[in-house]
Amino acid sequence: MTLSKKTIDIRRGNPHHGEVAVYLSGRKVLRMKIIRSETGRLGELVRSDNYRLVIPSATVIDDAIAYLRGLYDGYDGVFTAYYIVPFES
Repeated sequence: MTLSKKTIDIRRGNPHHGEVAVYLSGRKVLRMKIIRSETGRLGELVRSDNYRLVIPSATVIDDAIAYLRGLYDGYDGVFTAYYIVPFES
């Protein structure tokens, strides 16, 4: 995310309110601005035109969907895609 390759973050469930996404990794804190969100099934949110923005290391769309299905093992409900950008300095 810090290199701006991942600009869509997909989470399970309905959207949360707010305009800031906060990511924690140990003592590091990264804040990104949410510019848009979409809600739907995983296959509706991850498309051929955006899968590399969701999982930058994916070589084909099926890789991205398989990775996310592995993260959310057994969950087959609604997901939310957050379109994020770095805050301007």
